[in-house]
Amino acid sequence: MFSACCDRRMCVCPGPRRIGFPGRSCSPSLLLDAMSVPTQLLFPLIRNCELGRICSSVCYCHHKPLCCRSSYSSAKPLRCGADGTFASAFRRPRDQCFQLRQYVTTPQRFYLTPPQVNSILKANEYSFKVPEFDGKNISSILGFDSNQLPANAPIEDRRSAATCLQTRGMLLGVFDGHAGCACAQAVSERLFYYIAVSLLPQETLLEIEQAVESGRALLPILQWHKHPNDYFSKEASKLYFNSLRTYWQELIDLNTGETTDVKEALINSFKRLDNDLSLEAQVGDPNSFLNYWVLRVAFSGATACVAHVDGVDLHVANTGDSRALLGVQEEDGSWSAVTMSHDHNAQNESEIQRLKSEHPKEEKTVVKQDRLLGLLMPFRAFGDVKFKWSIDLQKRVIESGPDQLNDNEYTKFIPPNYHTPPYLSAEPEVIYHRLRPKDKFLILATDGLWETMHRQDIVRIVGEYLTGVHHQQPIAVGGYKVTLGQMQGLLMERRARISSVFEDQNAATHLIRHAVGNNEFGAVDHERLSKMLSLPEELARMYRDDITIIVVQFNSHVIGAYQ
Repeated sequence: MFSACCDRRMCVCPGPRRIGFPGRSCSPSLLLDAMSVPTQLLFPLIRNCELGRICSSVCYCHHKPLCCRSSYSSAKPLRCGADGTFASAFRRPRDQCFQLRQYVTTPQRFYLTPPQVNSILKANEYSFKVPEFDGKNISSILGFDSNQLPANAPIEDRRSAATCLQTRGMLLGVFDGHAGCACAQAVSERLFYYIAVSLLPQETLLEIEQAVESGRALLPILQWHKHPNDYFSKEASKLYFNSLRTYWQELIDLNTGETTDVKEALINSFKRLDNDLSLEAQVGDPNSFLNYWVLRVAFSGATACVAHVDGVDLHVANTGDSRALLGVQEEDGSWSAVTMSHDHNAQNESEIQRLKSEHPKEEKTVVKQDRLLGLLMPFRAFGDVKFKWSIDLQKRVIESGPDQLNDNEYTKFIPPNYHTPPYLSAEPEVIYHRLRPKDKFLILATDGLWETMHRQDIVRIVGEYLTGVHHQQPIAVGGYKVTLGQMQGLLMERRARISSVFEDQNAATHLIRHAVGNNEFGAVDHERLSKMLSLPEELARMYRDDITIIVVQFNSHVIGAYQ
């Protein structure tokens, strides 16, 4: 995690910051520094018994820590002596001073109740059960659960799920935005249409184009499965449609007569959408709102991890550092994890070598401090034209753009050692897997989840949740000195954890509960969960990232029938 003054993924001054939980007690000096009137006038008027209550109310107004101080500083702050009494620069003789020891109390800890915690965790959850037979084929998907927990305000993650109506299969994806949510929003609305169009046969493309030309109703391409909070940009719908139409017209013109390959369709769709985002920003729009919107989309960025499931054929296309993970149940009932994507960042040596080979004279500068040009964490992403356009093009677009863009210091900033753009690509890495009966579920999630938990623990938690069978492992204390009483407490927590599984009717919610609330022993600690969910917006991002999860459950019987 990085300083709050910088975006996690795009940072001019990257550097880790170790931050503990905010203090739960308030010092008198903090109280007096925050007062807006001279302390010499106010202090004698406060009755001794009220000081503790005032201290508590000042420090916990709206449950947010004090973040500003008064400009008044003529009075020296109170100091707390070793005996618990307060001393000050204007203290009276000992026989006249007032003792506050017995009146000052420690502010009470603030915790959310379990119902309040559940309300926060379940606010964005969504579940969909897939009909076993949709009129065309038997689905290998039983259904999916999804959820989001924001850290940024507004949340920069997005999610999408849709059934392909003119072809077979289902699309599911998570999108992690940076430098704002605009790019993630646009990609979450548009990418699935590009993929669906890429998979359509030639005759269907011609039928759709003829319907547009004659003004007839279009064939529906996708059936969306969206939470009410997952909205579409109505203002940009015409612009998006025109770009999509241009794409399918080109597919008609380039007809080869061959059956479309899913992997190729995914790669072409990612690259074409990213190209359209860039072109729309360069061309602009006479509508001032749309003109500003397309520029916001292009100058922000987003990673994407998308799964296409058709029968036993699973394709995962990934751009950036979100991940896909397959949950496999072995013959003995235990769970194992199969990685279905690779991170495109500095932890992937092949990505570093790719960048160095593409920019051979910049080996020392293309990746610095584990970031692209020392700034961007993901090495592949949509948008982020600051890492794709030439310097001249950037300046020309910014100068001719709206004032909001021209006045933005970030958009005018040119990355250092910027010599041979583009440095960034949206081309995905596609992994294919033929599903087996023992493949029980697929997890798609943004990096907010993977930063907090190990993949094996994630698969085990989801597997036990879905099956209701808990394989107990010996409790590992990780080098801690644990008494018998503490060990008994751990065992009681584990028993309570098993019973608490039934609190959640959504696998993604259950996983978020563990990701945010797990203690060092792997158990959900309500106190920790409450603290993390109580953090104000300006602090939450310093502890964790947005978390978006989709858990797809497979139908083992249908998959077995294919084999």
